[in-house]
Amino acid sequence: MNEKHKTFISYHHANDEYYKTEFKRLFSDLHDVIIPWDVEIGDIDPNLKTDTIRRKIRDEYLRDSTVTVVLIGTQSWQRKHIDWEIASSIRDTQSNSRSGLFGIFLPTYPLPENKYNPYTIPPRLYKNVECGFAKLHKWSNNPYELQNWIHEAFERRVKITPDNSYPLFVNNRNTNQWQ
Repeated sequence: MNEKHKTFISYHHANDEYYKTEFKRLFSDLHDVIIPWDVEIGDIDPNLKTDTIRRKIRDEYLRDSTVTVVLIGTQSWQRKHIDWEIASSIRDTQSNSRSGLFGIFLPTYPLPENKYNPYTIPPRLYKNVECGFAKLHKWSNNPYELQNWIHEAFERRVKITPDNSYPLFVNNRNTNQWQ
């Protein structure tokens, strides 16, 4: 299991940039177990039409990735771009094959007694945890553990059918939970 995967990192840009940077530093720069990929602030013009933004995410940023990791902070579930990235990742099209999917709870996410509120993680991610396509993990600095999570997600992408039925976000949300 020494194969490195091109791993797309989906995260809340305003809140969780530090952890995205740390994730890349640990697992790409220091331990060299992933080929990281993400959309940086300013990469996509926010004034483009919604369909154009979604197409750009899929065709330009997710195209060669094999696994998508969602960094789950306290407000990640509210972000339309995270929803769109997950939706695009789990689609299997003629020009882009489906990616594996999993989530990592950031240290900022409250996990009392190692339990989470399912309505405070991205709904599309949760639906895929329910159907067995995706898994959730607590933040770890262990490169072998991460490499195992990535490999398992990569394997599941062809064994389990994902659930992409949740309605796509139109806007960011600002409530305390999605249901």
